[in-house]
Amino acid sequence: MKKIITTKNAPAPIGPYSHGVMVGNMLFVSGQVGKHPETGELMMADIKTETHQVMQNIKGILTEAGLNFADVVKTTIFLTDLNDFASVNEVYGSYLSGGGYPARETVQVSKLPLGVNVEISVIAIGE
Repeated sequence: MKKIITTKNAPAPIGPYSHGVMVGNMLFVSGQVGKHPETGELMMADIKTETHQVMQNIKGILTEAGLNFADVVKTTIFLTDLNDFASVNEVYGSYLSGGGYPARETVQVSKLPLGVNVEISVIAIGE
């Protein structure tokens, strides 16, 4: 049984996909970019601002599903420039706590939707 997760606390999808899909107690969150959910503005003043918005969008989806960052078990980070890794990692890490960090990969890609610099997807497991 799958349940589609949608929230006003993340930007509307720009294609044929859902914010998240819950299957049993597992939540698969689509890749999020630094687009503000209320204004539609891309928050790209700098890579840290952009990453904060990405993480806030993920938080909105997790919350809608009754989960939080402590429930995240897997993360994928896409960057257009691996030179931004340290800054993205600093912001990303500030949303996680306790050292029980999720599994993760970070890859450099040539281009991301809307011309953004970072996109992050997660998988979370609830109780």
